[in-house]
Amino acid sequence: MIDYISLENKYGAHNYKPLDVVLSRGEGVWVWDVDGKKYLDCLSAYSAVNQGHCHPKIVKTMVEQVRKLTLTSRAFRNDQLGLFYQELCELTNSHKVLPMNSGAEAVETVIKTVRKWGYQIKGVPVDQAEIIVCQNNFHGRTITIVGFSTDENSRTDFGPFTPGFKIIPFGDAKALEAAITPNTVAFLVEPIQGEAGVIIPPQGYLKEAKAICETHNIVLILDEIQTGLGRTGKILAEEHDKIEADLTLIGKALSGGFYPVSAVLSNTEVMGVLQPGEHGSTFGGNPLACAVSRTAMKVLIEEEMIENAANVGEHFLDELKQFKNPLIKEVRGKGLLIGLELSAEAGGARQYCEKLQAEGLLCKETHDNIIRFAPPLIITKDIVDWALERIDAVLNQH
Repeated sequence: MIDYISLENKYGAHNYKPLDVVLSRGEGVWVWDVDGKKYLDCLSAYSAVNQGHCHPKIVKTMVEQVRKLTLTSRAFRNDQLGLFYQELCELTNSHKVLPMNSGAEAVETVIKTVRKWGYQIKGVPVDQAEIIVCQNNFHGRTITIVGFSTDENSRTDFGPFTPGFKIIPFGDAKALEAAITPNTVAFLVEPIQGEAGVIIPPQGYLKEAKAICETHNIVLILDEIQTGLGRTGKILAEEHDKIEADLTLIGKALSGGFYPVSAVLSNTEVMGVLQPGEHGSTFGGNPLACAVSRTAMKVLIEEEMIENAANVGEHFLDELKQFKNPLIKEVRGKGLLIGLELSAEAGGARQYCEKLQAEGLLCKETHDNIIRFAPPLIITKDIVDWALERIDAVLNQH
């Protein structure tokens, strides 16, 4: 019998602290470990598997495309790229697309793009551009990104950091307006802070932020890498506030969890500042990524996963709010992105995630006291009810 955990601990870097479950197969909302035990996946690979594990239509597309053409680099054109651009723009009401691989690459791309826009279009003095971000943000793990994080665990001993960022409280429109200077080029924000514990801003915050950005001629960037593509019950979370960002970042579910694919969605004015040779990626926009993404987007719509996320998510959230348990401090969420915050007396969320694992439900703690539930968007009310029974039982074991 192979000891998978010992092998990982011996040969792998210790930069993760996963639950001690070794998964080997997935289908829909379910995954199985190497011993054949079945679990409900309530994390969806941080919303990368919105369409469910190993969706058969995406599998079919991937296998067919692998046999035809996987990579050309952007030195040449391929027959999937233009169609990918068109379908993604039509789905998200965007003008232009710049494809990358990971979410962090999309964030780095947008930072470069808005700085260049600031210098060339807005007239900010060279090397003086400022981007406003929010406390408790999570935008990735690169040096630049962790440099404007307020999570000390992400920052400590990784400096020196890239300058040019100003940090304000999340959900505070007055703080945004007060932070703007003539050198401000953009405001980068998550519609809902996922890694921070599913923190939802006050009603109307994004609409107010959009108006402030327009007034001061700065670019509103929404990081929808986790909230986008149906997770909150809309294609993009911005739709709840009836706004359109100037630039939007998506990734994760853009490939249904099959392949690293991300994208910067932009209006023409901002994206128009990039010229040949100024930015790129060997794998960004490759034919395999584009083909897989096209099908991943198609099944979201054809199989009404977004509507299901809204309906089943409302049921999940409402039922959790009915729990009468002194350990629960707050339940909050939108669609199928839900955070259950425990009181300090609960002794931390990790132990409850471990107990839920034993009951056949996989989820993950964040910020010590919060359990995040984000199952694939294909989950049914019956399966949610199955999960609720186990969540209730585990929380009452204390």
